[in-house]
Amino acid sequence: MDNISTIILAASLIIIMLGMGLSLVTSDFKRILIYPKAILVGLINQLVILPVVGFVLVTILSLEPEIAIGIMILAACPGGATSNLISHLAHGDTALSVTLTAFSSLITIITIPFIVNFSLLHFLSENQTIQLNVVETIIQIFVIIIIPVAVGMIIRRYKESFALKMAKPVRIASAVVLALVIIGILVKEKDNFVSYLQEAGLVAFLLNILTMAIGYYSAKLFKVHHKGAISIGIESGIQNGTLAISIAIAILHNTSYAIAPAVYSLLMFFTGGLAIFLGIRGNK
Repeated sequence: MDNISTIILAASLIIIMLGMGLSLVTSDFKRILIYPKAILVGLINQLVILPVVGFVLVTILSLEPEIAIGIMILAACPGGATSNLISHLAHGDTALSVTLTAFSSLITIITIPFIVNFSLLHFLSENQTIQLNVVETIIQIFVIIIIPVAVGMIIRRYKESFALKMAKPVRIASAVVLALVIIGILVKEKDNFVSYLQEAGLVAFLLNILTMAIGYYSAKLFKVHHKGAISIGIESGIQNGTLAISIAIAILHNTSYAIAPAVYSLLMFFTGGLAIFLGIRGNK
């Protein structure tokens, strides 16, 4: 993608994160005092278990470096607004889901550069190796995540009716933007797409299903309430694919790294649909 496309993608992600901010209030961050165990279990699943599962999968399956790095970028990302919506539709604890998304978005500003750097060093050959500037990357991620989320929260605080009115249009715009970005990636990588899809499809599906299952059953193991376990499972498996694509394209300047997150972003709607079905059935 050219520089204009990269700028459009970054701007789109900022709008998406602004939309997330419109759905947040300060009490979402205070909820850790109410659900400390549930939030701790959820964050450990997202920040530790998810990247470990991703690394194990790409190692066992011996994937091409571009796909392996793409999966690790995805595994380093927090949940997104989609996970909150799926959690709500699956009769999970929506408040817990929103809180986990908020906290993971804050923490991954620090963890993403280290996980991505490790992946680049591990999977690329010596003559291909590149390294992210950690401080610069943290600043870039801060700009595209925290600032727009904070602005959204300020708007919600002082113009609540406007914020609630804008929530649905922003969600629709987010879906449209993601679809256009994925189409752009497919066009750019059309020569390699079939081989990449064959590799990325299986690992993306396994990462999604395994982390959702681990999230749900680990929550059950620690006696988190049923609705909370549903949300932790969904938050563990439904990641912010748009952010992963943005990191691949806008920060690493490599569309091939965005293939796995793009494939994942398509698959997660099917697995998310399955989670909704199971959640509704379990609440009958």
